[in-house]
Amino acid sequence: MSKTTAPTDPTGDRELAEAGSQLSTAPEDSAHRLPALGVVGWARWFWRQLTSMRVALLLLLLLALAAIPGSLIPQTGTDATKVAAFRAAHTTLGPVYERLGLFHVYSSVWFSAIYLLLFVSLIGCIVPRTWQFVGQVRSRPPGAPRRLTRLPAYTTWRTGASPEQVREAALALLKKRRFRAHTAGDAVAAEKGYLREIGNLAFHVALIVLLVAFGWGQLFKSEGNKLVVEGDGFSNTLTQYDDFKSGSLFSSDDLVPFSFHLDKFTGTYEMTGPNRGTPRTYQAALTYSEGAYGKEKKTTVKVNHPLEIGDAKVYLTAHGYAPVMTVRDGKGNVVYRDAVPLLPLDNNVTSTGVVKVMDGYRNARGATEQLGIKAFFYPTFGGTGTEAGSQFPALINPLLNLEPYHGDLGVDSGIPQSVYQLDKSHMKDYKDAKGLQVRGNLKPGETLTLPGGAGSVTYEGTRQWANFQVVQEPGGGWALAGALAAILGLAGSLFLQRRRVWVRAVPSDDGVTVVEMAGLGRSESAKVPEELGDLAGLLYERAPGAPDPDPDPPVSPDPDPHVVPAEGAEQQ
Repeated sequence: MSKTTAPTDPTGDRELAEAGSQLSTAPEDSAHRLPALGVVGWARWFWRQLTSMRVALLLLLLLALAAIPGSLIPQTGTDATKVAAFRAAHTTLGPVYERLGLFHVYSSVWFSAIYLLLFVSLIGCIVPRTWQFVGQVRSRPPGAPRRLTRLPAYTTWRTGASPEQVREAALALLKKRRFRAHTAGDAVAAEKGYLREIGNLAFHVALIVLLVAFGWGQLFKSEGNKLVVEGDGFSNTLTQYDDFKSGSLFSSDDLVPFSFHLDKFTGTYEMTGPNRGTPRTYQAALTYSEGAYGKEKKTTVKVNHPLEIGDAKVYLTAHGYAPVMTVRDGKGNVVYRDAVPLLPLDNNVTSTGVVKVMDGYRNARGATEQLGIKAFFYPTFGGTGTEAGSQFPALINPLLNLEPYHGDLGVDSGIPQSVYQLDKSHMKDYKDAKGLQVRGNLKPGETLTLPGGAGSVTYEGTRQWANFQVVQEPGGGWALAGALAAILGLAGSLFLQRRRVWVRAVPSDDGVTVVEMAGLGRSESAKVPEELGDLAGLLYERAPGAPDPDPDPPVSPDPDPHVVPAEGAEQQ
């Protein structure tokens, strides 16, 4: 059997072109054809350009580049406060960004244009290629070229088996190797690797699924945050959220009906070593129910392990402390008692916040006033001088620093204000006997007495709070499925190769069968000659080689008719 060859520069004659036709569903390049004059011709030319692979890749690149400003520049749909702060800090860039739509990238006209053009380009590319691929699958592999020696991989040998036996053996062998094979004249034509085109089409379909899921999720998504103190609960209604944002087509009726109660938050931390203070346990024990009359269930929510109820996911995103404070007026009447959530400032959960007593408080003279108390909380107080502060995030040595004010909080003006900030423009601080501002460092159970019989503030103890983020993304599952399908499809289109094999068996002049085998792939690859050599070896076992004809056979001399045998000799 002769050696399998793979020429590096095969002659591109007409037969080779016909043999390699339709090895791909990519549309023929028509760039050299000028469109016909007129509106129809230009429209046809524009459509061909839009649905070409290079334009689809360009639009995909533009979409990725267009998404960069959305991650670098504050977005109104995500954090309007940061957008306002950016405009105030950048008086020149702010108006420019506003005109360009960089504060709302994903809903801007130019981003939507790229998005829709990519969507149309993918559909226009997939539909014709799908029909073309269906036609190729239903058709048979083309017949063998007249000269198989022109193909990139070729081998031949002589065998004593008849041509029909060789073709039958080749047909059985190729079908066993999952080739689509049939007999065409004096040869067997086979083809394999259709999964490459299926992977290619699956990749493009998956991109469309991703685009649809992304658009659907942006239109109908919702995301809200709620801070819940231990012992309190939450019901999934708009009025219960601390902040809430949603897509343009979202309705309050789309909220999944459920409620939960925060039973206990548990947080443990590394006590020693380089990771001292790093959380080890970070979880919230909940009691929840689905619907208005659902049965209560117990669960534990951890970081990256949300509670899933229908289409909603409840994530645990933050944690802090809420000191329980009791405020009394000059007559000893309790005018305020509650756990006040404070916001963490550092990794050791040094926290700050404000206690606002808006109603019910009367000073020593009996006049109605409002109280505002700035609070700093240290879970593990330690250090001296300027280094004093919280040394650890756990509740080991809690200390509450209070700074009281009295007057008008400004909450009755109708202007909204943060519950964590104190407007002191109409407030006065308390002075002690020395004329210094009254401040107090309290441990659990201790009381700060306000001067002049104005009342007192007692630090009762500490509860913990957890912040939950409730997310509804209706297109999330489809987006994940599309991403996985795109990866699988891309892997198939990259690592699979569509190729064809022909086996020709014809009788020679001396009656011995000459077997020719050749292979052709969509692109130059070492896999085609290797696979052809493997197939040729198996076929050679079923149709073993015959000796080559002797180029110089021995010739016996003819007897001379005029020579007469000698007398007495025996004639043979």
